[in-house]
Amino acid sequence: MASAAEQMAANLSWGALGKATELRQRIFFTLGLLMVYRLGTYIPVPGIDAVALRQFMEDAASGIGGIMSMFTGGALGRMGIFALGIMPYISASIIVQLLTSMVPALEQLKKEGEQGRKKINQYTRYATVGLALFQAWALAVSLEAGDLAHDPGLFFKLAVVITLVGGTMFLMWLGEQITSRGIGNGISLIIFVGIVAEIPSALAQFFSQGRSGAVSTPVILGVIVMVVVVIGFVVFMERALRKIHIQYPRRQVGMKVYDGGSSHLPIKVNPAGVIPAIFASSLLLLPTTITTFSGSQTGPIMSTILAYFGPGQPLYLAFYAGMIVFFTYFYTANVAFKSDEVADNLKNQGGFVPGIRPGKKTEDYLDYVVARVLVIGSAYLALVCLLPEILRSQLSIPFYFGGTSVLIVVSVTMDTINQIQSHLLAHQYEGLIEKSNLRGKKRPGQKKPPTRR
Repeated sequence: MASAAEQMAANLSWGALGKATELRQRIFFTLGLLMVYRLGTYIPVPGIDAVALRQFMEDAASGIGGIMSMFTGGALGRMGIFALGIMPYISASIIVQLLTSMVPALEQLKKEGEQGRKKINQYTRYATVGLALFQAWALAVSLEAGDLAHDPGLFFKLAVVITLVGGTMFLMWLGEQITSRGIGNGISLIIFVGIVAEIPSALAQFFSQGRSGAVSTPVILGVIVMVVVVIGFVVFMERALRKIHIQYPRRQVGMKVYDGGSSHLPIKVNPAGVIPAIFASSLLLLPTTITTFSGSQTGPIMSTILAYFGPGQPLYLAFYAGMIVFFTYFYTANVAFKSDEVADNLKNQGGFVPGIRPGKKTEDYLDYVVARVLVIGSAYLALVCLLPEILRSQLSIPFYFGGTSVLIVVSVTMDTINQIQSHLLAHQYEGLIEKSNLRGKKRPGQKKPPTRR
């Protein structure tokens, strides 16, 4: 039988949004900050030659102009103050998470509660500044190498570095404000808006090529159908779970005896989310990005690497799929789902898997189940990420249509809807509590009932 909370969630109506004043304020606050972010992408970095920049970014479209422009909402192509986007913070967060699972001192800090979490967040911010400084300096050097600066020199480099690092830190602050005072998922929403904002112009460019005859009508219809199918497939796989039955024994607390219950331990088919795709994309784009930063000074070794590992090449696709599978297993085992901690928690709570002894046997069983589930999860991630790459290289689609962007858009949309529903559910609970309190109070003018003696 469904619980009262599940029944209330099932009967939840979006019409209650008009009555939830606090939720409306959170939504308007979030929209306002996202508008500030979009305006910042159009504020240019000082000292940039706009005409030369446009040609430079077209030449670098397969490297930094691809995935980085996708994550920055076009700010990189316009060289706005948010050209680095929020990627340094995301990279720093992933690195700190991995180090937390492997370094005992950080792992102990994580177990200290709120104070430990604040300390880890502080380390993440420091790492963000370091990564942003490195990326901003490399970008400033590449701008000078491409003759994009009006007045090249040390002053230009420092101006670019200060502007871009300041823009990244401001975006990090915006994301934290959306998380705490908005509807949540601030960093994810910033990336989501950046990706969605570039879709109309990309579609207009795609359809214009169809009108000019560069792309045939069947190809256009096939791409549209493929996008719809891929989005539906991603939604299905992101909601797919492998449930493990958990049994709790009968226990006695004081003079009361509580009957044993049962529940399920849900294991997502893709526990690592979009992180393996981001890691694999970043590593594969590294040679092209280094070439872009170094200008025309490309050695024979780097030329050979670019020839075999360029986007759409067979070795590129093979290594892309292999690294996605590797990072899926690695990130799940070290961060997303630690079977030893789950087994210890079940043992401490008195729960057990039927037919499996608590402790080490449960940990081995969980490792076995997760390893088998990740065969499907890693194959799903590789398929979603490789299919757009193959179509983009074969059909010459004029915009960066990547599986990573599809995963991010679908995942953030689902998470945001869940956040809004949670706020609506909390508002409904508050309304029921207020009604119950009002019923318990004495009405004005009501006489006090006589007491019996």
